[in-house]
Amino acid sequence: MNDFLPKGYETPASEQNYMEFEEGTNTFRVLSPAIVGYEWFEDTGDGGRVPRRVRTEEEIPTEVINAVNDRDRAKHFWAFTVYNYNTQSIQVLKLKQKTIQRAIEAYTNNPKWGNPMGYDLNVEKVKTGSRDWDVEYTVIPEPPTPLDAGIAELAKFVPVRLEAMYKGEDPFAVTDREEEKPTPRKNGHRDMPFTRRARAHS
Repeated sequence: MNDFLPKGYETPASEQNYMEFEEGTNTFRVLSPAIVGYEWFEDTGDGGRVPRRVRTEEEIPTEVINAVNDRDRAKHFWAFTVYNYNTQSIQVLKLKQKTIQRAIEAYTNNPKWGNPMGYDLNVEKVKTGSRDWDVEYTVIPEPPTPLDAGIAELAKFVPVRLEAMYKGEDPFAVTDREEEKPTPRKNGHRDMPFTRRARAHS
């Protein structure tokens, strides 16, 4: 008899805290203002790599600025909390794709659209070749609408501390007031009945 794992054990389904764009249409609602900064990765010495993030370009180490390999250089990023309609969960979207950043910025500065917290966004991802970077993105906003009440209620139970990302911490971790230690917390999934506008995206 194999007693390596307890009887009846099943690997739990993984829940991603960070939104990743899949091929096709990715629909989400922005739930928070964005934090911005620069991100690069450092080797851990055991074959791994960990992210480092700072708020301003002046904080980037000289060796990172002068890195020969593009994968070692700092990339500008945005990060904000979203409700991902595809997974029906609250996640953090970290954006480094300039085409998407510029499109959202343009809608933000357009008085007909304004703050993206006021409407849903669709990001269409299309593969154009065999390489990982052979990808095109198109950003299409939905007409401005109030945030669904059910999503707003769900967001109350899933606190997200985006500022923790600058320290390399989990933005979904909840800090205990007495011990001041971060407690891991999984992102929220919407399993309650709710009424949502019919969406037909191909």
